[in-house]
Amino acid sequence: MAQKRLKPDERHALQSWEETIRGIFASTSVNQDDTFAEIQARKKRLEADDEAWFAYYFEQYYKSEPAPFHRKATTRIMKHARWYEVRAWARELAKSARSMMEITKLALTGQIRNILLISNSQDNAIRLLNPIRANLEANNRIKQDYGIQQKIGDWEDKEFTTLSGVAFRAIGAGQSPRGTRKDEVRPDFILIDDIDTDEETRNTERIKDKWTWLESALVPTMSMSNNYRILFNGNIIAKDCCITRAIAKANELKEIGIGHADIINIRDKYGKSSWQGKNSEEDIDLFLSIISAAAGQREFYNNPVSEGDVFKEMVYGDVPPLNKFRFLVAYADPSPSNNKTDRKNSTKALWLIGALEGKFYVITGRLDRVTNDEFVDWFYEIEDYVKGKTQIYNYIENNTLQDPFYEQVFLPLFFRKGQERAHHIGVIPDTRKKPDKFSRIEGNLEPLNRTGRLILNIKEKDNPHMKRLEEQFLLVSPALNSPADGPDAVEGGVFITNNKMLTLAGDTIITGILHVNKKRY
Repeated sequence: MAQKRLKPDERHALQSWEETIRGIFASTSVNQDDTFAEIQARKKRLEADDEAWFAYYFEQYYKSEPAPFHRKATTRIMKHARWYEVRAWARELAKSARSMMEITKLALTGQIRNILLISNSQDNAIRLLNPIRANLEANNRIKQDYGIQQKIGDWEDKEFTTLSGVAFRAIGAGQSPRGTRKDEVRPDFILIDDIDTDEETRNTERIKDKWTWLESALVPTMSMSNNYRILFNGNIIAKDCCITRAIAKANELKEIGIGHADIINIRDKYGKSSWQGKNSEEDIDLFLSIISAAAGQREFYNNPVSEGDVFKEMVYGDVPPLNKFRFLVAYADPSPSNNKTDRKNSTKALWLIGALEGKFYVITGRLDRVTNDEFVDWFYEIEDYVKGKTQIYNYIENNTLQDPFYEQVFLPLFFRKGQERAHHIGVIPDTRKKPDKFSRIEGNLEPLNRTGRLILNIKEKDNPHMKRLEEQFLLVSPALNSPADGPDAVEGGVFITNNKMLTLAGDTIITGILHVNKKRY
């Protein structure tokens, strides 16, 4: 009989599969002389400890010490026979690998019998299923302790059944899940992994349809009178997506003790790597530096901000000679941290603002994580930039929460720096009670930007500080979970400039709608 000629993509898939099988076989060495009693003792010991079980049978995947959130998540899914879990874990936190190990252990120990793996397409669902199938087929340690699993004639990439009768099936979103009963056993574990796509999240109706399919077609394949586990893996890539809806459902079910939603970012609330055993601070910094801030927020911080939500684009232009400005305002937004490696999305900012003929110019500035000493140096750098061509008013944000820090840290620093340089810079604290950050930035700066009256200095466009400022402006959103220290400082500078112009001109000036003044500044 003539053999079927494989297409290039089929040949590549086969080669990849064979390489996977060889890798698993080579990485799972065993002692062929182990006795039945030794095997049984090992199984009993390992089955009592999930992490030890994973480390032994999946040594190829288990290369880093798990974080506390890994252990807690596994305990929940293994302990509860009826459970609804959502893991909105950032990329690089091993969502799929851990789920694979959990499902395999539950299957081999007889706790689940019919598993559905769901993704946004069947091809992706198959890729999710392949590591499980490969390990059941080629993992020497599994075969030695739990026996041969591969069932000849029922071992395909889309669907297979082990010799012990455990069924696995890969399904793409929207496909019919009917017919998933196996020997009268309904599905008792559904893994839904990366169900959302960028394209679909742009259309609420498509998300609604997919969620209806999940709740009306997929979940009802399970039996209400038997055990069932439902596990979602994914990132929050949009404000409305299947993962956000699943999180809401899990939080509802938490009230009756059968659900939990986990949102884990690449860094924790203290700005440290949430999985220090695998992802170092240096690795995170390096990787985030090669992608946009919007992509970093979405993929690694579960913050689905979109560039241009409020500020569509920033306006660049030439700045008039500095001696044309009657005065300039250097406005600083300090961060209390004195650590340049502080990862709480908290940056220090200082921007030089000038107003002339109805336009506000962001002339130069700084936006970075620096020490307090370097922050004070910025004011001297701004002064050197202006070179006495006009008056500078130096302001620093100082609300009620910052006041002790300003009095106890910044004032002594400014004094010491003045002593060292034989030149003191006068700094005025801005103690006004401000509205919330987003409202101020949107209300005071967006109209100026939209009408071309908030202008960033085109000569500074390649300045990394100005690049960071533009990036933060484009990420401004109502949630404001992304950094906005730069725009916040610009807003402060514009506000102070407005007030001073009002005092000097004696006429009404409104940030968003600038009235004609008696004098043209």
